[in-house]
Amino acid sequence: MKPETQAWLRKAHESLDAAKLLAEEGYGAFAASRAYYTMFYTAEALLLERGLSYSGHSAVIASFGKEFAKSGALDQKFHRYLIDGQDLRNAGDYDVGTPVTEAQAKDVLAWANEMIAATEIVLKQT
Repeated sequence: MKPETQAWLRKAHESLDAAKLLAEEGYGAFAASRAYYTMFYTAEALLLERGLSYSGHSAVIASFGKEFAKSGALDQKFHRYLIDGQDLRNAGDYDVGTPVTEAQAKDVLAWANEMIAATEIVLKQT
């Protein structure tokens, strides 16, 4: 595994730890945002390992869908998690009238846990 890939995975784990702490303290919107970033960083790690790098969220999400979901390298649900997680992050970070519910925050945390575990399995196989 490339050192840069390992760095993205470390960042993903730190983001997940922060998301858990925020959720425990009742900051659901911020927990959802950090959980989304966990998934985003894992997508970055996977793409980087294939020699692909992008600067924007939409480019990373689209490339992840093409390289991993559509190819069958990972279950397509992870692409959906990433898309839905970004929507919740945007709502939590930028909308004042549409709060992220506790249930939604828990969902994104569960998705992030699942995605980071699946990412590590894929990366061990490369």
